[in-house]
Amino acid sequence: MCIFCKIVEGEIPSNKILENDEFLCFHDANPRAPIHLLIIPKVHVEKFQDVTPALMSAITPFIQEVSKKMGLDLSGYRLITNNGDDGGQEVQHLHFHLLGGTKLSWPHFSPEETHKAL
Repeated sequence: MCIFCKIVEGEIPSNKILENDEFLCFHDANPRAPIHLLIIPKVHVEKFQDVTPALMSAITPFIQEVSKKMGLDLSGYRLITNNGDDGGQEVQHLHFHLLGGTKLSWPHFSPEETHKAL
C-alpha cells in the first residue's frame, strides 16, 4: 500500500484541508510555497496516464473548491502533476500539487539549462 493510500485509510496522519467521499486535500509535508497542498483521489490511480475522464471531471470542482477555501481562486495558484519517473513523480499515486500564497516564479530551467537540454 502506498503512502497516500495509508493517509486515506488514516494509518498515517495528515493536516487535512478538505475531504469528500472521493478526494482528499492535505498540506504537503515539505512545502515549496506558503501554501502547498496535495490533492489526491481516494482510489489508487498510479499516474496521470491512468486517469479516466470521469475521475478528471469529478476532481476538477474539488480542486476549485480547495482553491476557493484557501483564498487562492482570485489571486491565482499553480496546479502541477508529475507523471512518471522523467516527470519527477515520487509517489506512485496520482496527486496534484496546488501552490500559492505568493507570486510564484518558474525556476526549473534557466535559459542556459533549457538550451543544453535541447
